[in-house]
Amino acid sequence: MTTNVYYHPACLDHDTGPTHPESADRLSALIDRLKEDEFGALNWELAPRAHIAQLLAVHDRRYLDGIKAKIPALGRADFEPSGTVISALSEEAIYRASGAVVAAIDSVIAGKADNAFCAVRPPGHHAKKGNTSGFCFVNNVAVGVRHLQNSRKMERIGVIDFDVHHGNGTQELLEKDPNVFFGSIHQGLIFPNTGKMGQSASGNVVNIPVARRYSGKDFTESLKSRILNLLREFKPEFILLSAGFDAHRADPVGDLALDNEDFAQITRDIISVAKQCCGGRIVSVLEGGYRPSAVAAAGASHVRELMNA
Repeated sequence: MTTNVYYHPACLDHDTGPTHPESADRLSALIDRLKEDEFGALNWELAPRAHIAQLLAVHDRRYLDGIKAKIPALGRADFEPSGTVISALSEEAIYRASGAVVAAIDSVIAGKADNAFCAVRPPGHHAKKGNTSGFCFVNNVAVGVRHLQNSRKMERIGVIDFDVHHGNGTQELLEKDPNVFFGSIHQGLIFPNTGKMGQSASGNVVNIPVARRYSGKDFTESLKSRILNLLREFKPEFILLSAGFDAHRADPVGDLALDNEDFAQITRDIISVAKQCCGGRIVSVLEGGYRPSAVAAAGASHVRELMNA
């Protein structure tokens, strides 16, 4: 198996401040871990900058212009009241994060990689068509979905989100498209207070909110039996992952109890579906996870399974 990792140093230049949970430290810790000898077989690629047309397939022009307008000449500024911070060098990080997903998709479709992981920030799954919150600006996974449909002419796309927070932006952007399956397992009754239990009338959206301190075993079993079985029935041609590691027991923001092996099991279960449905084609995209050491450890478990698929 060949696993590509897409990364760009610009993703570390998005400056949220020394006390912000969505810090560059969480990504640099993961990068350092993936550079260790154990992961020597990874193929590293520099994430390109996304084209504006790729972002406009998901977001309003006015919204994207508004992001640019709020970038300060120096230092940092609050982008919106819930803690999303923008800085002088954020624009490059935002465009490289989405560009990573597009390039990763292209590499897998071209057969240059069997699967890929996008080690990028800022995250994206809370970003909506014309507004955002939760540290996100552009919905990287949704950009990937539209690229698959518009440029790669794929019809059935699966998106699985296992971040501790519900991917409300991703759901809102994709739920009316019957050719996209969106499944999310997340902690209930926390930000953004969306993603109630159930399946949409059309069957293409499934949400599983779980209680605080939910065990890793229960989490992985719920994902497998209540979401991945439906994904298998959907028969996706390609699978995108919103890979948040804030369900880790050590995370300071979430309140679940997963450990590194649980993230490995999640990955193995998704790979099993991908092999049955779409030739193993997976692109995984980093979302949350706010203790750098836990992101590094859980992310390593995830990428190790992609390498061993």
